Amino acid sequence: MEGGPPPFPGEGGPPPFPWGEAMALGFGRLRLSSHAFWRLTPRELAAALRAFAGPARAPLDRTGLGALMARFPD
Repeated sequence: MEGGPPPFPGEGGPPPFPWGEAMALGFGRLRLSSHAFWRLTPRELAAALRAFAGPARAPLDRTGLGALMARFPD
């Protein structure tokens, strides 16, 4: 049925935003005040996260997995 309410998390909709992790990064690692944290846009928060985690990498494809399994057969 189109036009109905959005699905709940776990029912085909997008996963919920990881607020706990976002606040841990903002308050713990970045030492932001509450005021500064809640004024960040999601894009700004993502940019701050990249400073600690580095750029996002593409997921491992089948060829890469095969090479990894050949290198580490255990």
